[in-house]
Amino acid sequence: MTKTGFVIANLFRKKTRVVLTLLSVIMAFLLFGLLQAVNVLFNAGADFVGATRLVTQSRVSFTQPLPLRQLPELEAVPGVESVMHQQWFGGVWQENTQLIAFAVDPERLHKVYPEWIMSDAEWKAFANTRTGMIAGRQVANQYGWKVGQKLPIKSNIFPQKNGSKAWEFDLVGIYDGKDEQWQRQASQVFINFSYFDEANQFGSGRAGIYVLKLSDPDKAKDVALAIDGKYENSAEETKTQTEKDWNTGFAKQIGDIGMLVRWILFAVFFTLLLVVGNTMAQSVRERIPELAVLKTIGFSDRSVLGFVLAESLLVVGVGGLIGLGTATLLGIAVQRNAGAVLPISVDWRVWSAGLVAMVLVGILVGLLPALRAQRLKIVDALAGR
Repeated sequence: MTKTGFVIANLFRKKTRVVLTLLSVIMAFLLFGLLQAVNVLFNAGADFVGATRLVTQSRVSFTQPLPLRQLPELEAVPGVESVMHQQWFGGVWQENTQLIAFAVDPERLHKVYPEWIMSDAEWKAFANTRTGMIAGRQVANQYGWKVGQKLPIKSNIFPQKNGSKAWEFDLVGIYDGKDEQWQRQASQVFINFSYFDEANQFGSGRAGIYVLKLSDPDKAKDVALAIDGKYENSAEETKTQTEKDWNTGFAKQIGDIGMLVRWILFAVFFTLLLVVGNTMAQSVRERIPELAVLKTIGFSDRSVLGFVLAESLLVVGVGGLIGLGTATLLGIAVQRNAGAVLPISVDWRVWSAGLVAMVLVGILVGLLPALRAQRLKIVDALAGR
């Protein structure tokens, strides 16, 4: 029998116990895969945008609007290439499907976000259509929207001047991202700001936030300090930060996702350590005479240590791979059904973290039983002491 066969045979000598242990490992890594994918999702928008853009909001809160008269003042700040303003619309599709919808100036959006790809004809139609709207390809595919449709969209924040929260827009374009990373983010809806500003009941001349495209990303800190210094001690004090930091802060409005994921995973893996650790300890206790025989016939202490650690790594590795594989399939299913609302993906980043976790857990749960087996004295073990 080979050493590998010996390890497998020892592992499965108590089939019921090892199957239950495997199920525990599978569930732990299934949860790990899905939760880590959610964590990656909430940080994805912040991870790759860098400091090429800054976001200026009210120092009080991003829900506090800023006056549009600040627009030319921001454009005049040295280091600023172009500026756009946007307002969170609070869109609702059909009964209660939330949309990530913003009111924007079409031409300014095109200048500040060249990463959004759309035909020139569609950009022109968006700029020239008062009730125009464009949608990301992900959300358009999810709901079956086609260019030329009139789409009734409600707002849970802004009623029209007649008191109705039901708005109607003309879908004039469907945009996509310039590459795979940006394509994953193409799940937003943009409406024409001029129509929104004129028709909403709460008045005109206000912007939710300003997004500034920089001519030199290395000067982001200087530009941010210049802007906030300009409005310090005024009625419209500002807070300017990189787009990456702003996106992270925006996601944390619903809670610190990273912290929640870490605590849940801590609880899951702590329980896993107890379950698998108990299994390995019990397995070694049951085989003390056999381990003593192995040493008697010439196997070294290091070989015995390796056998026990290999069993531990095998059970965690097999369970972990099945768990992460199942999480990957569930992620694909969720993405197909939820689409742009929850585009989670158990990608290489999740798998990399999962493989590292398998190795660490396997070593941790097997180390103490393995050390006990290594230090085993042949005489005492054969005598049952």
